[in-house]
Amino acid sequence: MNRLLAINTLIEWNPVEGDATQRLERVLWTDNAGEQVVVVSVSDAVSLPLPVWKRGSELEAAIAGGQAFRRMIDPFAQLAKPDPAFLHKHKDRMERAWEIIRDLVAVEPGIYLEEQRGPLVRKAAERFKVAPKEVYKQLKRFWRGGKIKHALLPAYKNCGGPGKDRLIKECRSDQPKRGRPRKILQLDPEYVGVNVDEELHKIFRISIGLYYNTKEGNPLRRAYDLMIDKHFNMGYRNEGGVSVPVLPPASQLPSFQQFRYWHLKERDLTHSIVSRRGEKRYLLKSRPILGNSTQMAFGPGSIFQIDATIGDVYLVSTLNRNWIIGRPVIYFVVDVFSRMVAGIYVGLEGPSWVGAMMALANATTDKVSFCSEYDVEIASEAWPCRYLPEMILGDRGELLGLDSDSLADALDIRVANCPPYRADWKGIVEQMFRRANLKSIHWLPGAVRKRERGDPDHRLDATLDLRQFTKIIILTVIKYNLHHRVEEYPLDRDMIADDVPKIPVNLWEWGIGNRGGHLREKSPETIRLNLMPTGSATVTPKGIRFQGVHYTTARALREQWYVRARSEGTWTVPVSYDPRSMEVIYLRASDGSSFDPCTLLPEEERFNGVMLEEVLDFFALNKLKSQQHEGRRLQSDAALRAQVAAIKAEAAKMKEESGPQKQSNNQRLKGIRDNRAEEKKLNRRDEAFDLRAERQCGAPGTLLPLAKGEMSAKASSSAKRKDFLDILKADAEEEQP
Repeated sequence: MNRLLAINTLIEWNPVEGDATQRLERVLWTDNAGEQVVVVSVSDAVSLPLPVWKRGSELEAAIAGGQAFRRMIDPFAQLAKPDPAFLHKHKDRMERAWEIIRDLVAVEPGIYLEEQRGPLVRKAAERFKVAPKEVYKQLKRFWRGGKIKHALLPAYKNCGGPGKDRLIKECRSDQPKRGRPRKILQLDPEYVGVNVDEELHKIFRISIGLYYNTKEGNPLRRAYDLMIDKHFNMGYRNEGGVSVPVLPPASQLPSFQQFRYWHLKERDLTHSIVSRRGEKRYLLKSRPILGNSTQMAFGPGSIFQIDATIGDVYLVSTLNRNWIIGRPVIYFVVDVFSRMVAGIYVGLEGPSWVGAMMALANATTDKVSFCSEYDVEIASEAWPCRYLPEMILGDRGELLGLDSDSLADALDIRVANCPPYRADWKGIVEQMFRRANLKSIHWLPGAVRKRERGDPDHRLDATLDLRQFTKIIILTVIKYNLHHRVEEYPLDRDMIADDVPKIPVNLWEWGIGNRGGHLREKSPETIRLNLMPTGSATVTPKGIRFQGVHYTTARALREQWYVRARSEGTWTVPVSYDPRSMEVIYLRASDGSSFDPCTLLPEEERFNGVMLEEVLDFFALNKLKSQQHEGRRLQSDAALRAQVAAIKAEAAKMKEESGPQKQSNNQRLKGIRDNRAEEKKLNRRDEAFDLRAERQCGAPGTLLPLAKGEMSAKASSSAKRKDFLDILKADAEEEQP
C-alpha cells in the first residue's frame, strides 16, 4: 500500500447528503506501518476537539474511493511566518504557552491516549499554576495549527465577530451605554452618551451623502456639525432676526467619534472621491495604477508621445536685448518603448498645430545637422532618432483637427488623443518637463521663482534669447538620452537575458536590433510638404507680403506678378513656411508637389535668421507704439483744424469789412489775370533779398520809406504773417514733450 498519509497531511471529507458541513482533519502521528493514525479536526474553531485514533487503511481507502481527498492548501500556512511586528508584540505570550506544553507534546503517542494525557495535563497545571483547562486549550491550538510554536500566538482575528455590525434595533432609556466608558464620566456622571441603533445609523448614512460626499468638499467635522444642526435640533429660536437651532445637551447627542466610525466602516472610497472631487480628478490622481505605457509599445517607433508646456523662464529678444519677450513654449516628442527623446521644438507661439508639427518634423530630422545649427557637435550614435512612428499620442488640442489629417492620409500615421484632463495617459513625456526643469531651466537667469513680498522681480533677470535657450534644451536632451537611467522601466525577459542597460540610447539600439519594423522613413521633402504649416501671402507691387515681410522669387519676376498687381490689383497665393527662420518661404505649386523658394527683399534683410515669433512680436510692438502715438496725433490734428478755422473766419471777416462788391461776377472773373499780376509785383517786393545792414539791422522802431499804397498793403500782409507765425509758434511749444 502506498503511503498517502504523513505528519500534517490535511484530509478533507466530501459532504454527505443532507449535511454540508465542512470536515477537515489534520494527521498528528502515525506508526511505522502507517496503520495507526492520530487525527484532529481543524474545521471546528469553537469547541476545539481532542485528537482521535483512526486506521490508516480506512483513511487511504476513503481517499482512493473519493469519499475524501488530500487538501494541498493549509488554512494555517500563514502561521509559519507571521507579521514581524505582531510577533514581536506577542512573543512573550507565545513563549509562556509553549513553556507549559513543551514537555507534553514531546510524549508521543502517549499524549494522544486519554489515560496518559490526563495525568500529564494535571501535572503541568500544578507546575505552572494554571487551570487544566488552560493546558488543554494550548494543546488543542498547537495541534490544530500544525504542531508549530507560532500556532500559540493569540488569534485576535477570530475575536469580536469580524464583519458583523454591532447595531441594536431600538434604543431604550434602561439600556446601558455600549463600549468603553468615557473618561469625562469622572467629571460629569451624567455624560453617558447614546447607543447607535438602526434609526441613528440611517441618519449617519443620509448625512454623509448630504453634507460630505458633495462638490463643496466639506470636512468630516463640518458634515457632523451640519447633521447635528439639521437632524437633532429641538426647534429654532429667533436671535436678531435669524433662526438659530436649539440643540439638546451634548450627552444626548451622538459623538463625532461614533459618526466617524460608521463613516469609515461603510464608506465607498471611490464613490466618495468622485463625489467630492469629480471623476476627472479621480481618474488623474486617485485611480489604481495597474499598468504602464511601455506595455503598449512593442518596439522603437510603435508610439511617440507628444506634449507641450510653458517653460519656467523669461527670455529676451534677439533684435533688442532689452526687450523681455516672455516665457517660451517647449515641445517634446518621446519614444514610448525606449524613452528616447525623438524631437524637440522651442518657440513663443502657444501650444498649437504649428508647434506640434515643428516638433514632429524635428523628430524626422538628422540630429547631427540640427545640433550643428546651434553649434553643438555630436556623433550620429548620440541621438539616432530621425524617423516617423506608427502612432502618435497627444492632447486633444494640437492633434484634434483638420490639420492632423495629413498625418494619417499622407504619412500613414495613426493619431490618438488623451481624454480631457488625463495627462497621466502620456506620463512619459510629462516627466521630461519635470526633468528639464530640475536639471537646467530652474537655474537659468530669469527663471520663474516663488516671490515673497519685497523680493526683486525675476522677470528683470531675463538674459537668454530664444536661440541660446534652445541650445540649452538640446544639451539637456543629449545628456538624458545618453546617461539617464530609467529606474522604473519594466525590462522583459529578453532584455534581462541580454542585460540591457535602462538607458534610452541602449534601449533604442536593442529595440532596433530585436523589435524593429515600426519606424517609418520618408524623404525630407515629403515630410516637409505634409508637415510644414501653410498660410496665405499677398502679391503686391512691392513684393510677396507674408506676415508683414516682403519676399520675391524668380517665378514672380518671370511672370511679371508685380506689374500685374499694380495694374490689376493684389491677390493671394498659398505658401509654406518654417517658423524657425523667416529668411525664406515656399510658394506652393498648384498640384502641391513642389515649391518655389521666396527670399527676402534687400530692404527686409534685417529679418535674416529671425524666427516667426520674433517677427510677429516686432510688428505687434510697432503697432502698439502707433496706438500709443495716436493721442498726440489726434491732438495735433485738432489744433491744426482749429487754427485753419480761425484763419478762415478772419479772412471772411476782412472780406465782409471790405464792403459790398461793385463788380459783377463776370467782371470779377475776367480780372483774375490782372489781379494776379499786381499781387505778384507786390509779393516780389516783399520776397526780394536786401542784404544792406540798415535794412537787416535797423534800429528798433525805424520805418522804411514806402509809398503810401505800398505801405498800407505791406502792413496788412505783415500783420497777417505775424499772426500766423505766432499761432504756429504756440502750437510748436505745445507739442514739446
